Formats: sequence, structure tokens, C-alpha cells
Amino acid sequence: MQKTFHSPSGGVDYLGLRQDRVGGTEIVYDDGVARRKVWRVRSAVSDRALGDILRTAVNQSRVVPALYAELRKRSIAVETVAG
Repeated sequence: MQKTFHSPSGGVDYLGLRQDRVGGTEIVYDDGVARRKVWRVRSAVSDRALGDILRTAVNQSRVVPALYAELRKRSIAVETVAG
């Protein structure tokens, strides 16, 4: 289960899904320059739904606010792990 998405507009923004050491799902954001953030997904949600959320967010000009909006819209809880 590893899904990655890059900004199609030529930007270096990256969003990805990964599993942590205990099998939980994490969302990773990297702007390619200085910002890297990691969130642990606390809600039960399918990888497909998370992939749709990440794909939608990375296509926006402001990726992190778009990611939060998509998660909030679907009532998916996350907690900050790093960043």
C-alpha cells in the first residue's frame, strides 16, 4: 500500500500514503524545499478513499489547506506525527 501523488502543474509538491511500523496508515507531505509533514490517520477509511483525497488535494494550488478540507469534508481524523 504505497500511493504517491505529485503536483501536475510542474510544482514539486508531493503527497503520499505509507504504513507505519505497527500497520497504521500515514499521510506524508513534502514541498520539495523546506516543509515535510506526516499525519497518522485515526479514522477507519479505505486506501482508495485516501488516494482520492490525496489526488484532489495535490491538484490544488495550496495543497495542505486542500488536504485538510478534503479530510474534514469526509470526517476523517488525523493526528500530526512530524512537521
